[in-house]
Order: sequence, then structure tokens, then C-alpha cells
Amino acid sequence: MSDLVDSMLDLLRRLPPTKIEENVSTLVQISPDDADELLGNVDQPLKLKVDKATGKEFLACDYNRDGESYRSPWTNEYYPPIEDGTFPSIKLRKLEIAANEAFDMYREMYFEGGVSSVFLWDLDDGGFAGVVLLKKTLDPTLPSEPSGNWDSIHVFEAAERGRQAHYKLTSTIMLQLVTRSESANAAPAAKDADPWKHDGEVTLSGSMTRQMEADHPIQDSTSHIPNIGRLIEDLEIKMRNMLQEVYFGKTRDVVYDLRSVDDLEKARRQRELQKELVGFIKR
Repeated sequence: MSDLVDSMLDLLRRLPPTKIEENVSTLVQISPDDADELLGNVDQPLKLKVDKATGKEFLACDYNRDGESYRSPWTNEYYPPIEDGTFPSIKLRKLEIAANEAFDMYREMYFEGGVSSVFLWDLDDGGFAGVVLLKKTLDPTLPSEPSGNWDSIHVFEAAERGRQAHYKLTSTIMLQLVTRSESANAAPAAKDADPWKHDGEVTLSGSMTRQMEADHPIQDSTSHIPNIGRLIEDLEIKMRNMLQEVYFGKTRDVVYDLRSVDDLEKARRQRELQKELVGFIKR
């Protein structure tokens, strides 16, 4: 990796994650010769594309991109069409079709909506690699309701060793949540009617990346699908719990330290009661 790309990645880590696409586009315009290397090292929110032949949606990222076109997992065609695109081998394409069907059920079970896509490619050492993409968008029906996006990118490598397969998995979750007050979208006259209403919105966004390796037995090539599925399921659940307990919990603690829900008199009475109880215990 060149020093310039390393500097650009360091800069992106310090800029707001909500503007990652805008910032990456600006850096690509500044240094177009480093565009491929930069895009290959930056995780961006997944984009929705439509397979015109089937009408199904699929997800676009750097792993199914060739130039300005993206390969569909449903028909194995590029949109917009190109003549010399990169495709998986016939054997791997069959596994890719089965993997898309399996993770479509996984998506429905855990996300109850959204879009999933799986892409596989051959490696020079005889193994194969792939990426499992999942995206769920929460669209509010009212201006005051919360909105959000969940994007998860699971990149893996599989190397067969006899009746065993060694897997390397790198998972990235990008989360963005926006909550709005009811008066944030109200008319100015309505806002002024109640001075205690808070105007504005709160945005919480960021990304998390974790890695793991594991060995699992295989009987044939189709054994890779449940093996990879279990790895992704376990790691994604752990990362979701970490987001909920650590990140959201920490945010809640900071807010409570800044502004108490209870009034000062009630807090004072509680402290006095605690002192009295401690005094009784020491006697």
C-alpha cells in the first residue's frame, strides 16, 4: 500500500462516518490513479441494484464490481453490460447459486426483510473466497419516527485440507441510526407554542470489524455453505450483542451522566437513605 493511500485511509478514519461515500468520492477525484486501491480498502454502505432479467434486487460493492459495472448473483450478468467481465468457474458458480438461496433464508429469519447477496471467486492456490452481503433499511412512515441502515459485509476464504476445510472470516458491520423529535419537523408556530419541546435529531453511526478462523469437516463442496453460514451467524450475533451492550450502553451512560432523569431532591433523599442503611449495617 502506498504512503498516499495509507494517508487517505487515516484521514477517512477521522472524518464523519455518515459522509464516507462523499469523502471517498472526493479523494478519488484528488488521486484517480489510486482509486482502485482506495476503494478496495474502504468499506462503504452497500448499494441496491436491480437485475433487469429477473426484477430482483442485489447488492453492489467492490467485490462484484468490474469497472463501473456490477455482477448480479441471480443471472451472473453485469449491469451495465460489459464484454470481458470476471466470472467464477462453472463449479463455483453452482455453489454460488446454492449459497444465495441459503443466505436468502438466513436474511428472512434474522432480518425479516432487507436484501442479501453472495459472490464467490476462485483463488490461485486452488481454494476459493467469497463475500456475503446483508442490508436492512428502516424507512420511517412519519417524519418523527427513527430511521436507520444495517450493512454487514462478511469476506471469507476457504482452503480444503482433505476432509477438513480451513476458513478465514472478516466481518464488518456498518450501522447508522437517526432519531428525531416530534417538533423537529413541525411548523415554526407550533414549535414556539411549547418552549419545553426539544428540536433536532440525534445520529449514531459507525462501523465494527472482527475476524475469526476455524476448521470444519466437509463431505463435498456443498458442505461449505452450512460451515460458512454457522461462522457468519455466530460472529454476527456476537458483534450485534457488542453493539448493543458496549456502544449503546456507553452512549446511554454518558447521556445519563450529563442529564439525570430524576430531580436533585429525589437523588439527595436516596443518598441520605443509603447513608442511613450503611450506618445500620455497621452497628
